[in-house]
Amino acid sequence: MIYTGSCHCGAVQYEVDAPESIVVHDCNCSMCSRSGYLHYIVPATKFRLIRGEDSLATYSFGTHTAQHRFCRVCGIKSFYVPRSNPDGFSVNVRCLDPQPREVIIEPFDGQNWEQHAASLAYLSKD
Repeated sequence: MIYTGSCHCGAVQYEVDAPESIVVHDCNCSMCSRSGYLHYIVPATKFRLIRGEDSLATYSFGTHTAQHRFCRVCGIKSFYVPRSNPDGFSVNVRCLDPQPREVIIEPFDGQNWEQHAASLAYLSKD
C-alpha cells in the first residue's frame, strides 16, 4: 500500500510503501519522547519525497549521522534519516494518511541507544 505523509502545514509531502499492518518503534530517547515520534523505518527505495525539499531544515548532533529533517514553516519532523539506518528513512506513523489498518507498537530503549541500535539495522534492507 502507498501512504502519503506530510508535515502539519503540508509544505512537505512524501510517499512510503508499507503493508496494511506495520510494526513501529516507540523510542524513549530525549528527542523521540519529547515529540511523540513513532518510528516506521523503511529502505530508501520505499520512500519518495513528493514536495518540500526547499521547506526542510536539518538538525543533527553527536555523530551527525542522523539527519533530523523538519519543516521550516510548521516545525514538524514527519521523517528523517536515522543513525541506526543511514541507508533508509524513519517516518512518523502519526503523519501518515491513511493510517495503517493495524499498528503494532514495540518499545525501543533509545536511552541506551549504543546497546540496542544494531537491533534495528535490518529494517532498512530491501
